Amino acid sequence: MTSDFRVGQGFDIHQLSPEHELFLGGIQIDSPLGCIAHSDGDVLIHALIDAILGAMAWGDIGDHFPSSDTQYKGADSAKLLAGVMEKLKAQGIKVVNVDSTVFLETPKMTPYKLRIRERLAELLAIPVGQVSFKAKTMEKLGAIGHREAIGASVTILVTSPLL
Repeated sequence: MTSDFRVGQGFDIHQLSPEHELFLGGIQIDSPLGCIAHSDGDVLIHALIDAILGAMAWGDIGDHFPSSDTQYKGADSAKLLAGVMEKLKAQGIKVVNVDSTVFLETPKMTPYKLRIRERLAELLAIPVGQVSFKAKTMEKLGAIGHREAIGASVTILVTSPLL
């Protein structure tokens, strides 16, 4: 083998509120509810960052971007991801593919799926064909099903030259 492969998994969940905007995968979503969060609350990018950090055994998003740090108040999650991607690039590590799922009742994600995939592909510097995005309801069960919360799960494969 000439490459080292690593898999990472990330998950995030945020409470929803009518006083906030909804961002998913770096895209603003037309929704009456948005995420309560220290940053912009993009659960998809937060789960993606955790997946990358997990693959590299670099801790989690809270280690790198703590909510106690005022510089991240209202932060654009895509910019946080860009910082993590710079660390990968510096070590010659590349993203191979991403599989993501968002859990929410509404709004329907069909009109946004391609735009989210394209934006994530751009942020990760990979072809859109290597980015999967799915949306699932919780069949009106639990906090997500009652429209009180939104969650996201991401699995990622990264590769680097063997040392």
